[in-house]
Amino acid sequence: MMIKKFFTFSLALSLSACGSDSAKQSQLPSDVAPGTTQNIILMVGDGMGLTQISAAIEEHSRKLEMERFQVVGLSKTRSAKEQITDSAAGATAFSTGVKTYNGAIGVDQHGRARETILELLGNKGYATGLIATSVITHATPASFYAHEDSRQNYYQIAADMKKAPLDLFIGGGRKHFENRTDPNNGKTDDRNLIEEMQTSGFSFVNSLAELRKAKGKVGYFLADGHPDPILKGRGDILPRSIPTAISHLRSRTERGFFLMVEGSQIDWGGHENKIDYVISELIDFDEAVGKALDYAEANGNTLVIVTADHETGGLTLAGEPGEDGKTSYTKAGRQFASHGHTSAMVPVFAYGPGSELFAGVYDNNEIHAKMMQALALDK
Repeated sequence: MMIKKFFTFSLALSLSACGSDSAKQSQLPSDVAPGTTQNIILMVGDGMGLTQISAAIEEHSRKLEMERFQVVGLSKTRSAKEQITDSAAGATAFSTGVKTYNGAIGVDQHGRARETILELLGNKGYATGLIATSVITHATPASFYAHEDSRQNYYQIAADMKKAPLDLFIGGGRKHFENRTDPNNGKTDDRNLIEEMQTSGFSFVNSLAELRKAKGKVGYFLADGHPDPILKGRGDILPRSIPTAISHLRSRTERGFFLMVEGSQIDWGGHENKIDYVISELIDFDEAVGKALDYAEANGNTLVIVTADHETGGLTLAGEPGEDGKTSYTKAGRQFASHGHTSAMVPVFAYGPGSELFAGVYDNNEIHAKMMQALALDK
């Protein structure tokens, strides 16, 4: 029997014709050959496994945006030294193509800094951006611009941003950039990184409306620390930020752009074993995925990849015993097996030029190699 070209499974087999209320983006310059990957949008649902997606599908009143994908793969998530990864090692695998130890930010298992895809592309003239619903110094976004031996080095990670070829960021964490006082160790230093970054060409805004008018490099702090969860009033800032970020990155250069987007708090709901927290954050992230897909469908040069660094909570959707003692299959229960991460494989969805590279089963660090191959920068 001939092996099918695309690895697919029942979670997402059909490409739906979901509508969009977002404005259509103009096409990229005509000198870009059709089918050539010019832009990459990498979207990471932290802690998002297949059961989290399945639970959201059951809860949602309509199809998820992720069900629009036709190319689906599975990523093996273990880190260099542990069977179960953390977000730092997982994101470093994506950003550098190297498996490393848990807690490592942009360094290999020997502590040596490794060039990230954001740094490589930024230095080649691409526009680069990061969006997260955590502090921007948290493990996943940090692993794309910083090089530290520990993810806990928030203040050093913030300082690393000043050196990175980064054009845009949206996330929490202002406290790591000014009035730098570690609650555990007291005042860190007298540096005001916001002022230092302004001196080197960054501007800072307080809303998406201001960001739309901004020129040059720009940062938007959503909060002093972590942004609120959806259930506590964060609103739809994540999906609304996608078109604005894309428009800004496009204005920076015609070379192309790299944008990493993290739905950070899916993971936190898993750690707390709170299914409503998980589902609300996943649906918010999924709406952001829809905005990215809308852009990519209107632009034949953009590759969208959606994946996770690991699964969190060991969520199961199993039948539960009925009154007669027999297992009932009428409605799936939702039980967590852990307050931590698991070693389960996680899905990889891809759309656009080069998407076929992401079918199959492979290690998480191969996602980096596949992105480089899609951009024809793998040689």
